[in-house]
Amino acid sequence: MGRVINTDSAGKERTRLTRGVALAIRELARQAGPGAEARDLAAFIALALEAIAGTIESSVAAWEKRDYWVKADRFRMEWEWAGTLGNRFRAALLADDWAQVALLAAQAAQRLRKIQVSENHRLGCPWAGAWEELKSRQG
Repeated sequence: MGRVINTDSAGKERTRLTRGVALAIRELARQAGPGAEARDLAAFIALALEAIAGTIESSVAAWEKRDYWVKADRFRMEWEWAGTLGNRFRAALLADDWAQVALLAAQAAQRLRKIQVSENHRLGCPWAGAWEELKSRQG
């Protein structure tokens, strides 16, 4: 029997999520005001940033097994902003503080400025229904 290769690694998930967040930030910037789609976009950004933070430990586990402690800690420090920003995004969105949401979206855009998403992407609309998901996880 051959080796089982996991093609859905934490790194691939993180890449997919960062591209989705970059796209959602772009779409959120195009919104005229806070509406249903803007809520979905902002909720998706919050949930995706929290999910990105959740992929960090599984990524560094392999390095720590091999005693690459410095590399693992450097990676954690490089990505620690995602969880913090995701939590702040969630709090601002639930408080209906759209000025803070705009500020946090700009901070996330600054962190993800190197992420390129073409106009002909295959990501679809991953933010559809994200507001309901965020509310259901809250309670």
